[in-house]
Amino acid sequence: MQKNKRMMVAGNWKMNGNLTMLHQFKRSFPVFENIDVVLCLPSLYISETSSANFSIGAQDCSYYESGAHTGDISLTMLAEFDCKYVIVGHSERRARYNESNEIVAKKAKAVLENGSVPLVCVGEPLEVRDNGSVFDYVGEQLDAVIESCKGAMDNLVIAYEPVWAIGTGKTATPEQAQEVHAFIRERLSKYCDDSHSIRIVYGGSVSDKNAAELFAQPDIDGALVGGASLKMDSFSDICLAANERK
Repeated sequence: MQKNKRMMVAGNWKMNGNLTMLHQFKRSFPVFENIDVVLCLPSLYISETSSANFSIGAQDCSYYESGAHTGDISLTMLAEFDCKYVIVGHSERRARYNESNEIVAKKAKAVLENGSVPLVCVGEPLEVRDNGSVFDYVGEQLDAVIESCKGAMDNLVIAYEPVWAIGTGKTATPEQAQEVHAFIRERLSKYCDDSHSIRIVYGGSVSDKNAAELFAQPDIDGALVGGASLKMDSFSDICLAANERK
């Protein structure tokens, strides 16, 4: 890992949580000096996070600047609340809202152009892993983003989330995760000067029990955490494991 690159732990609350829980996090979540900690919140709660010990992320965005797009949220609106990070291409949005690789790429480009950081999710369903075409599948997802974001990729964060491990309790082994992370970094190296400057984080049933083992892998630069990010003790323990990585 590059000397100056900080580990990142991002929590994705999805459609969970409430104001009481958020205020508890805001009051009591510890400070971690050596890593970037992000909470990606339901959009209604983003305005409630000033002076927190963590950065704020959104779970999605529109690639349009404004207009007749009922229910969507623009990046300029998010920026008004100091929302520095945006998840794009989460498998739930790809599956449920038919977000293609091209749509995800447009969103990633829009986030970069607005001065924020996209957390671009890639990952394969179980049938793809079983038939041995993981690299082809993830490669296509990556290529769309690379093509759209050429020249500005230093601020990308790639989140490898095998779909079969999200919310299932199943986690890719550290070796499985490292194999795909190494492939992603190699793919990125063809289009940027230093692929080691780009953070590649792992997501998929990350917990306080498996975080340290995952973080010991050379190409895993942190985590995108789902269910465990809703429990302050578990999430802070994951952050501690990242903070202590040498």
